Amino acid sequence: METETKKDRSGILKKSLAAILLILFSILAITLIIWVNEIRTLISIKEIMPADAENKDGRVYEMTVFGDYYLDDFVAQGGVKSDAELIQFVTQKITKGLFNLSIEESEIGCSSFTASTEEGARLFARNYDMTPTNVAIVHTNPGGGKYKSISSVDLGFLGIDYEKGMDSLGSKINALAAAYTPLDGMNEKGLAVGIYMSYQGPDNDSVSTHQMTEKPDITSTVMLRLMLDTAQNVEEAVAIAKAYDMHDSANSSFHYMVADSSGKSAILEWVGESDASDIEGEKRELKIIYNDDPTSLAESSDYQVVTNFIVYPDYYEDVADQKGRDRYDHLKEKLEEVEGVLSDEAAMDLLSQVAQREWKTEGYRGVTTHSVIYNMTEKTIDWVGNEHFGKESYTLHFDLLK
Repeated sequence: METETKKDRSGILKKSLAAILLILFSILAITLIIWVNEIRTLISIKEIMPADAENKDGRVYEMTVFGDYYLDDFVAQGGVKSDAELIQFVTQKITKGLFNLSIEESEIGCSSFTASTEEGARLFARNYDMTPTNVAIVHTNPGGGKYKSISSVDLGFLGIDYEKGMDSLGSKINALAAAYTPLDGMNEKGLAVGIYMSYQGPDNDSVSTHQMTEKPDITSTVMLRLMLDTAQNVEEAVAIAKAYDMHDSANSSFHYMVADSSGKSAILEWVGESDASDIEGEKRELKIIYNDDPTSLAESSDYQVVTNFIVYPDYYEDVADQKGRDRYDHLKEKLEEVEGVLSDEAAMDLLSQVAQREWKTEGYRGVTTHSVIYNMTEKTIDWVGNEHFGKESYTLHFDLLK
């Protein structure tokens, strides 16, 4: 009788264990089904350039965002009016509400220009100037008729600590929102985009744009994502900008540059009547300055330049209010000398001349975290981390057609 009782207990334990294992297996299977793309994205994250505290170098990561990251759902719901609403959307869609993500405030003082090579290839060059931070090079290929792209993301925007980097699962989970925060990038059609601080408002107080019409709503970085995913050229990118009410990210004010392989480019700015009176972000209107516009500050259709002041005519009463005008003038002068014709290498060298560790803009304590040349004709990308120009271990090359 005692032996039979032991056998019964043993049988019950085995059945209980089997039931527990089945439950655990089911949970694991459901998790894999629900978060398969997010898990693949987390696994893809790798550090490719180290930090250097003495040089104020942040880490550089590379990651691939798998899946379509719900951009169609974002559009269908009419967009969002703020970073807080964006994070709520991304948190619900990507983490199913289980993990809280974040977007932080930041200042961006950058330089960018377009040019062409002797062979006729079109270039989009960009320095990303910032206080020391970590950066991710983000690959996306959402499918469904959307375009493959590579973009650069400041991980400080996603609440990832400069000193710690992505040293924990929690910080990597925050990086799942990276698809929604590109600061520059290029897609497989040769459309390139960039975002730049514009310091709009009296005394450079940086009053944010917050349009309030009947149009759907969009924030700065999501507009860039929508352009990269769905626009083939400048006109399609401009159409996206016109279709939405703009709400600046990070409690700052921004303007944007878009360009394509045809040689066309444009600076997009949301402005009031003048810098001195531009204190109501809801009243700003979109102004588009094409590279062939007779009133363009560049005074040439061969290239276009943008730094951190509004280029729309007659916005400022005093040139001294134009942030980054010194960098703008330097770039314009050098491009004038060559009539806007540069090799990829010469374009990178020109970026090095206005990089922050060397330029030392008065009152700005930032660094240039990355410099990038987007060859919009050949669909190639040359990317340099933390001003280590000419150093092979800090230089990356990508080909969007491979």
